[in-house]
Amino acid sequence: MLPQRQRKTFTTDEYHRMIETGILKEDDRLELVRGEIIYMAPIGSHHAACVKRLNRLFARTLSEMVILGVQDPVSIGEDSEPEPDITLLKPRPDFYAERHPRSEDVFLIVEVADTSLESDRREKLPLYARAGIGEVWIVNLRDGCVEVYSEPSGGKYQGIRILRKGSAIAPEAFPDTEISVEKMLILS
Repeated sequence: MLPQRQRKTFTTDEYHRMIETGILKEDDRLELVRGEIIYMAPIGSHHAACVKRLNRLFARTLSEMVILGVQDPVSIGEDSEPEPDITLLKPRPDFYAERHPRSEDVFLIVEVADTSLESDRREKLPLYARAGIGEVWIVNLRDGCVEVYSEPSGGKYQGIRILRKGSAIAPEAFPDTEISVEKMLILS
């Protein structure tokens, strides 16, 4: 009989200590998801362009109402610190200098997905739902649509909508700031 493989999982405190001591580098493309250190795929040009476009769109429409996070950490529980592509955060005078934002600080998370589509759906969506993050968008570059997830309950999102070209959407927290799907997608 072969011995069972065991995995070592880490807390966010241990993860931060590994960065502080140089075991992990701050500029490494890593995330902590349910205790596992995940190496993120390199960012392709379409993905990067989409993130830049979303940053501009949200900054133009919501800059006075939110703090806009771009590929910044969000602390979720004791064992997860994902880095969503875009995060709309509740304003704080210190701009989260004292600590990373937590799930209760989030209005909206946006993940841009091409090669990461399956792992975003399989790993990140349940993580965000369990944390009670009310709304998540996946800008699905592969299929040319925006997947909208809302109403978290029992580790899943109950509300799921798929929006395509010709549609528009506004974050639930800001219903007057509608953005067209075409403006979000990078169409080649």
